[in-house]
Amino acid sequence: MGSIMEYPRDYNAAVDFVDRIVDEGLGENTAFIDAQGSITYGELKSATDRMGRLLDAHGVGREDRIAMIVLDTIDFPIIFWGAIKAGVVPVAINTMLTTEQYRYMLTDSRARVLFVSAALLPVVESLLGDLPALGKVFVIGDETAGHGEFRQELASHPDDFRPPPTCSDEVAFWLYSSGSTGQPKGVRHIHTSLMETARLYGKGVLGIRWDDVVFSAAKLFFAYGLGNGMSFPMSVGATTVLLADRPTPAAVFEILALNQPTIFYGVPTLYAAILAEPDLTAESGSGRLRLCVSAGEALPKELGVTWRKKFGVDILDGVGSTELLHIYLSNRPDEVNYGFSGRPVPGYQVRLVDEDGGGVEPGDIGELLVRGPTAADGYWNQRAKSRTTFEGEWTRTGDKYTRDGRGIFLYCGRTDDMFKVSGIWVSPFEVESALISHDSVLEAAVVPAEDEEGLLKPKAFIVLKEGRDSSSLTEPLQEHVKREVGNWKYPRWIEYVDSLPKTATGKIQRFKLRDP
Repeated sequence: MGSIMEYPRDYNAAVDFVDRIVDEGLGENTAFIDAQGSITYGELKSATDRMGRLLDAHGVGREDRIAMIVLDTIDFPIIFWGAIKAGVVPVAINTMLTTEQYRYMLTDSRARVLFVSAALLPVVESLLGDLPALGKVFVIGDETAGHGEFRQELASHPDDFRPPPTCSDEVAFWLYSSGSTGQPKGVRHIHTSLMETARLYGKGVLGIRWDDVVFSAAKLFFAYGLGNGMSFPMSVGATTVLLADRPTPAAVFEILALNQPTIFYGVPTLYAAILAEPDLTAESGSGRLRLCVSAGEALPKELGVTWRKKFGVDILDGVGSTELLHIYLSNRPDEVNYGFSGRPVPGYQVRLVDEDGGGVEPGDIGELLVRGPTAADGYWNQRAKSRTTFEGEWTRTGDKYTRDGRGIFLYCGRTDDMFKVSGIWVSPFEVESALISHDSVLEAAVVPAEDEEGLLKPKAFIVLKEGRDSSSLTEPLQEHVKREVGNWKYPRWIEYVDSLPKTATGKIQRFKLRDP
């Protein structure tokens, strides 16, 4: 799976993911299931053709951009793949943002048409008249004065669309980076990247098959969720279950019980929340579950070990990025090392470099650089950031790692989150993992803070498990960290909080916890 794949110059990702599946005789396979119903691959082909016609009818042509603020319903793949089939560039946007954040992205992308779920229209409606590039708005699921209703409009068009010739190297879609520090960046991906993630990780690591049923708690607007819920299953004609609502532990287990998925994708905070619910057991979930996957943040060892013990299924922890589209460093079904990010996914090369760009020895900390076929074409209108992130064939991840003698990689933290205590690097993730291994702690975030002498020391923010009392807990937690990871790494200060600041994709925003 790690060998170089040659694509024809004339190539369209939607034709490969949708039309090819029908041509191979799998048109009757169910592609997507949501709360309202389901759609087969044959019906999806017809719907994406209608989508192409819809865009044509409104004068939206090749390389134009459309914005999607769309919940995880069957409408999402219809709009996304229909646009790509037509050579139009869909820009998938986070569905959990504020009005001003949407203003920034809609203005920045210069989208000509907006597709928005009815439940999200109130968040953006006040700014729609202030966007000079925006010519049309389609609302999904509700007839709204002044806007088109997407499903009705789609049904009014024929399904005899002929895709225009697109190039394998042209931009197919955009995602916006999660913006854990600063403004989000428009990340441009080309047509072949979708199938490459499916080939290298979906098939090469997960071994995804046509008879799999998958469920991703990570949403489709997120690079991780896009692969989980669309690219991987669609590459083989498998089935995806979609959840429009927030993936609470109860909502996740309702789908696991009802739809019996074989692969489940989550993030560490969700796995921790599920484990904190005593009523959620292996018997109340999916009896067909063969794999769980985690990304977005590194998975603490304690979470993986406890999950395996309780549910009898391993969590494959991996690391990816919006810039590389999906996971490039991962554990394997036959090689799970909890607490580690694993080995490079076949097809990707990685290296660790010091602050001067030189290589580092095993056991030393360095920044992770990745080379692979799914690197983005660059950031939209952010040339300086493009040049510092994409260095020829190599992409800087901003993650600090060490590599052991076996060639297995251990996550240390974001470059901006690392700090030194007594001249020695401290990994916030390492201290957080030690804290989480304590029976009273649900979540933890560690940042540097200055002591009375102006020297940096670890400070911890902790969310306790329900019913746990913080009084008289600080000293035992500090001693616990000393025993687990070293005397100098223990948090000198501990603050107990109800929640931690996070991006919509589950990443802890440690910069918001630092002293100004």
